[in-house]
Amino acid sequence: MAKLIEPKKACAVNPLKMSQPLGACYAFMGLDNTMPMMHGSQGCTSFGLVLLVRHFKEAIPLQTTAMNEVSTILGGYENIEQAVLNIKKRANPAIIAIASTGLTETKGDDVDGYLKTIHRKHGETLGETKIVYVSTPDYVGAFEDGWGKAVLAVVEAFAEPASERNARQVNLLPGCHLTPADIDELREIIESFGLRAVVLPDISGSLDGHIPENFTPTTLGGTTLADLKSMGASLATLAIGTQMSAAATALEDRTGVPFKVFERLTGLASVDAFVQYLAEVSGQPVANKYRRQRGQLQDAMLDAHFWVGGKKFAIGAEPDLLNALTWTAYEMGAEVLAAVTTTQSSVIAGLPCEEVILGDLEDLEMRAKATGCEVLVTHSHGRQSAQRLGIPLLRTGLPMFDRLGASHTLLVGYRGTRELITQWANTFLEAEHVATPQDWPLPAESLAAARGESGEAAACGTGCGCGGSAPGEPQEIHFT
Repeated sequence: MAKLIEPKKACAVNPLKMSQPLGACYAFMGLDNTMPMMHGSQGCTSFGLVLLVRHFKEAIPLQTTAMNEVSTILGGYENIEQAVLNIKKRANPAIIAIASTGLTETKGDDVDGYLKTIHRKHGETLGETKIVYVSTPDYVGAFEDGWGKAVLAVVEAFAEPASERNARQVNLLPGCHLTPADIDELREIIESFGLRAVVLPDISGSLDGHIPENFTPTTLGGTTLADLKSMGASLATLAIGTQMSAAATALEDRTGVPFKVFERLTGLASVDAFVQYLAEVSGQPVANKYRRQRGQLQDAMLDAHFWVGGKKFAIGAEPDLLNALTWTAYEMGAEVLAAVTTTQSSVIAGLPCEEVILGDLEDLEMRAKATGCEVLVTHSHGRQSAQRLGIPLLRTGLPMFDRLGASHTLLVGYRGTRELITQWANTFLEAEHVATPQDWPLPAESLAAARGESGEAAACGTGCGCGGSAPGEPQEIHFT
């Protein structure tokens, strides 16, 4: 239903999108005892590091090969070799995960060849530490693409076929638009059916804001190597977001585990489909807890539609997040008149809006102004646009650096959908004019009577001229 528009601008103004290597490293942070690393200049890594630190308010493990002018021209083998050996010596991680950048991709570094040489020379030194590499040039694609490629690389590196299936285990492949709280919610729903979820990547274990007992320079939790190797024994794979389709397909090709892609898990119908699928896979009924949550969501939708219905939304987000938000707004009776995303995706054509712009926050602001949008939904970089437009900003997505609790934001399941639409309704309710006595002028004759300008003041005190009622007679009620 939606038409994709690609503006031919000379540059991005207030960019919406983030790079592929940052998305890949973010995915690698969902692996336990892992050190993500960007193969590029120090500036590339520093930018991503600062962005993630500001969003999560946590220490972020992220290293760099520190390429300079000379090493870029001559090749980055020595930089990768030195970086890998230093990380092994100082942090001793289970996995070193490398993502390329535009700098080294432009040069054409053969990183796969470099790693084979390093393993041959230093295999004994590296010991049990595994190395994963993914090609993510930042001059193409966006954050969502990098995440998907990283998960695909991990599947190809570690997934193994199993001789028999575990009838109580499923794989969960969450997209980058899901928060740690979202993953926790999905795991809890899956476990309510008597199933165990192997989550890849599991940022709910590493970026949920917990304080560890001991300091570690690597990731603080996430998917373990043992879990990665056990994915081939699962009963099914649940991929959340179209960005995970490639990884789910690769997992099926390597291990034979069937998969199902859920484009979104925000919204009543989409959560119903997810819960129903789990009931079919597990053979267990839906827990009363979620039946009650479904009723609570329905009640919240009834309450909120008075304020959300008919409103005009402007949304800027990665494709899968844009899909979840746009459909939820549509189902609540709102219109999405300005939609901007970062990269091409199969979900864009099916969105319930006229057009989607592949652009930046300037495009979102201009389109919102032209269509009279009443609320802006995007990450924290949209705050200036919202201020200029004079409309509320609902911060959603990454980065969210001017608010606390980004990792605990819940958007999926019955509970997450309820919280989202309640937030929307409260935003409009807060901006709604509050009536005061001055907004309700008295009728002219009542005003005159109150001022003593008429000698025919009624006994009932309303100025209606009824003369009042005799004792024992029915009382007349007058509305002014």
